[in-house]
Amino acid sequence: MKLHFEPNLDYQLQAIEAVCDLFHGQETCRTEFTVVRDAADSQMRMGFAESDLGIGNRLTLLDDELLANLHAIQLRHGLAPSPSLASGDFTVEMETGTGKTYVYLRTVFELNKRYGFTKFVIVVPSVAIKEGVYHTIETAAEHLKGLHAGVPFDYFIYDSSKLGQVRNFATSPQIQVMVMTVGAINKFGDEQQAESEEADEIARREKSKNVMYRPSEKTGGEKPIDLIRATRPILIVDEPQSVEGGLDGKGKKAMERMNPLCNLRYSATPKEAHHMVFKLDAVDAYERKLVKQIEVAAASVEGGHNKAYVRLLSVSNKRGVISARVQLDVQTATGVQRSEITVQDGDLLEMTTKRAVYHDCRVGEIRVARGDEFMELRYPGGEQYLRPGQAYGDVDPLSVQRQMIHRTIKEHLDKEKRLAPQGIKVLSLFFIDSVEKYRQYDAEGNTVKGDYARIFEEEYRRLAKHPDYQSLFKEVDLTTAAEDVHNGYFSIDKKKVGNKTVEVFKDTKGTTQADDDTYSLIMRDKEKLLSFETPLKFIFSHSALREGWDNPNVFQICALREMASEQQRRQTIGRGLRLCVNQDGERLRGFEVNTLTVIATESYEQFAENLQKEIEQDTGIRFGIVATHQFAGVSVEGPDGQPAPLGFDQSKALWEHLRSECLVDAKGKVQDALRKQLKDGTLVLPEPFAAQLPQVKEILRKLAGRLEIKNADERVQVKSRQAVLQGADFKALWDRIKHKTTYRVQFNNEALLTTCIQALKDAPPIAKTRLQWRKADLAIGRSGVDANETVTSAPVTLDEGDIELPDILTDLQDKTQLTRRSIHRILVESDRLDDFKRNPQQFIELTAEIINRSKRLALVDGIKYQRIGAEEYYAQQLFETEELSGYLKSMIDANKSVHEQVIYQSDTERTFAEQLEINESIKVYAKLPGWFRVPTPLGPYNPDWAVLVDKDGTERLYFVVETKSSLFTDDLRDKESAKIKCGDAHFAELAKGNTPPAKFIKATKLDDVLARC
Repeated sequence: MKLHFEPNLDYQLQAIEAVCDLFHGQETCRTEFTVVRDAADSQMRMGFAESDLGIGNRLTLLDDELLANLHAIQLRHGLAPSPSLASGDFTVEMETGTGKTYVYLRTVFELNKRYGFTKFVIVVPSVAIKEGVYHTIETAAEHLKGLHAGVPFDYFIYDSSKLGQVRNFATSPQIQVMVMTVGAINKFGDEQQAESEEADEIARREKSKNVMYRPSEKTGGEKPIDLIRATRPILIVDEPQSVEGGLDGKGKKAMERMNPLCNLRYSATPKEAHHMVFKLDAVDAYERKLVKQIEVAAASVEGGHNKAYVRLLSVSNKRGVISARVQLDVQTATGVQRSEITVQDGDLLEMTTKRAVYHDCRVGEIRVARGDEFMELRYPGGEQYLRPGQAYGDVDPLSVQRQMIHRTIKEHLDKEKRLAPQGIKVLSLFFIDSVEKYRQYDAEGNTVKGDYARIFEEEYRRLAKHPDYQSLFKEVDLTTAAEDVHNGYFSIDKKKVGNKTVEVFKDTKGTTQADDDTYSLIMRDKEKLLSFETPLKFIFSHSALREGWDNPNVFQICALREMASEQQRRQTIGRGLRLCVNQDGERLRGFEVNTLTVIATESYEQFAENLQKEIEQDTGIRFGIVATHQFAGVSVEGPDGQPAPLGFDQSKALWEHLRSECLVDAKGKVQDALRKQLKDGTLVLPEPFAAQLPQVKEILRKLAGRLEIKNADERVQVKSRQAVLQGADFKALWDRIKHKTTYRVQFNNEALLTTCIQALKDAPPIAKTRLQWRKADLAIGRSGVDANETVTSAPVTLDEGDIELPDILTDLQDKTQLTRRSIHRILVESDRLDDFKRNPQQFIELTAEIINRSKRLALVDGIKYQRIGAEEYYAQQLFETEELSGYLKSMIDANKSVHEQVIYQSDTERTFAEQLEINESIKVYAKLPGWFRVPTPLGPYNPDWAVLVDKDGTERLYFVVETKSSLFTDDLRDKESAKIKCGDAHFAELAKGNTPPAKFIKATKLDDVLARC
């Protein structure tokens, strides 16, 4: 199987554009330097030409131009503005599973295409991510070349024993991508020590660890670091919070000594957002369905309060007070409840819990030393030292884990029945805390199944005989199948056992050299695991091996260990968040297919609450907090009549209004008064912002809510209601909307050109090139020479008379796909060619942006639909054959619908469904499923409702309804609004020949529909 890459995902293109737009106005150029060697050393020169031309990146923009570009990007994405350009670090935040690696690889090619940059170094925190990045480059290489006219590029993993690759990196005119771990950077060595070795004749001939700073015959006598410095590489730092955390003093200096042009920081959880240019956080990804729906199957022990139960959760030392957070069975007014309590040394647990079963149980020593945390529990007849996550007096843990394994297999088989016919292979992942619980070795070195492996095979065989799953096991030999479907990925060690040397699994932390082979295997088997030809479906992995397990078809995750420690939940679910793929390697979308089930030992309410805390701690997302810049990206009508962002100052004024009305507090926290106004629809904004109320309400609604995780036990299959489905009324409705269409787009070329000419005339003026002076103090000391900037002056305009004008027609043709004749007319009739002479690059970019925006607006205006034929339609039987499932909290019972329940996704949809049920003029209706799609140039469109209205018993009217919280097109996203417009054209085509036809309308409530009767 070969995974397919999707080149047109809007959020990925936005992330690429955000980084590329940082260099808006930059000339397409590069720097060249001569690579020479010491001619006296013939051995150093062997195999090399006398001199090579080195090629590097070059930045021509001034700081204030970069800062202006940065502010424009931040305004566009509604991000807090950076007060100044404090460094060359720029941050892109993208949630796990949304294609972060693919985005920065595409960005490499786009930066090369636009500005000629060729040298890139990718720095990653671990062996696992290094293997993952390299594997992605390998599999995406042809795809990336295809998108960029076959432009050649080289990529390699930095290896200190292969320094010849560094020379090629410096001298090649092609795109060069070097991948290295932070560990490799730490091993660059010490530059000062290297200079001392060079000065000493004996030391110079000896082997040195300072390979980067010493001349090498593999680089023709050059210092490898000098070659890298001269190229001014763009550093792409993957997960910088881990990279920088893993850098010691030498390593951090080594990164700085690479002399990077800039650092592009890509992270799912940035600790410090240096100059944020794009943000797609956990909540954004979830709301846009870019990752899987998360559900929790929770195992809770009830009625097991017969022993003195104590579980240690954590220990702490706050202001000198040492305490422990424990879980105890406490007597309450409603019975015994398992609760979290803070205790200290000497506490009597009988008094704490008010239960005699804890008689003579007390807390002893509490140790808070990192890596050696424990709490001593003294009880009659002895004592026990509990580590975080360990429990005393609990039910048999193996019996609980058996049930967790059973539930995981059941969830797996349920999904397999539903998804295998769609070509989707289902995988399940178990995280365990100790290898010996999965596999052991006898005295002669033979493998022996551990408890988990034994229990898994017993439960798998038991469920395989269940009547519900017989269709999955018709031709399966159950005597061997249970052994074939599971395996473990662990680090391997060779040991002498008995009379032979055997390979044994071993426990590791996931960051050592011993893990290299494990990660290689994981990445090598990624596509193999997705194929039906591979029987392996259930994977056991060590809890330490978290990174590198991002397989898109992991649908179940079972942690056979505690997830009580910080970040464990988020790291655990992160292994299964990616959207799944079918046997053709095509990614499938929608929560109806993509649901990740987490099998946990805590209630789903606790899981959701704790996961939210982890996200807040991990990502900096503040749930329920309105920031002062929150509304900066809200669309308003600008002075020229075109849409423009509200801006940071106006956003702050709007925030101040909310604060004065006590709808948010001084920190921006949403108050109950705001939640009530949003629910009741009574929120009012002052006159200057009244027109933006729908957009502001949508932003506030998202901030007022909380991350929602579904309860797996509340997921139910929705059945079709045969009486409605087979009735004449629904058949008449369905016959009017079931046919498929195709479309063609007709541009009014003259109108498009007129629009482009006028827009270019009205565009802002182009500034000339400017010069900026900067002064710095030099401090010379024993540690080296440090430069500290002291003064900067206002930029000075330069009148360049020697600018070589580029081929503007070819450039604009590449960027807009318009003909040269059309581009020529736009340029001449706009009377803006003097601006082209003043600053060619800025003028070309501005013109391309104007033309492409005008093209997008014209695309939908000229669309024409045509019915394909009598045989091409959505069959009515699909309501029975296509399964529909939902959650009890998001559905209502229905009598007039083709389904027994209606699944809703918003309050507007719920209200509309309730109105349909109680209104007597509504005979039948359907909430149109996800498989009912209308093709559009902007992607498939799925309308909301099909409705049959009986008007006074004399006339029957048919409607296709799109329900939105607002009827105003300006309040909808451009793309969504355009799709709805395409839907209107599609149903207008189907209306031909039908009497009465099915009318397509937008509505916020049923009265809007009845008003059209």
